[in-house]
Amino acid sequence: MQELKFAFPSTPLRKGRAHVGVVASGDLEVLMTASTGAQTDISVITSVDGYAAIWDATLERFCSRNPVALRVQINDFGATPGMVLLRMQQALDSMEMPDA
Repeated sequence: MQELKFAFPSTPLRKGRAHVGVVASGDLEVLMTASTGAQTDISVITSVDGYAAIWDATLERFCSRNPVALRVQINDFGATPGMVLLRMQQALDSMEMPDA
């Protein structure tokens, strides 16, 4: 098991929390909570060692498209980058939008 930590600049635009996916063969679980800070903090626990650069590129892509302040915990069991992006977007979409 490997634990990776990432931080990306962002702005607080959402509130709420989300939990999507399951830790199972080829999938992952995403726990997402809104943050009031100026960055997104992501912690990844993965069963696959040696892919830190791919995780960084995948998470940077998500955060550049969605620059909102979040705290994210990802529990991975061999998910592909496409599945990571899908689950993260699913979690973000399920969070409550702020009042207008």
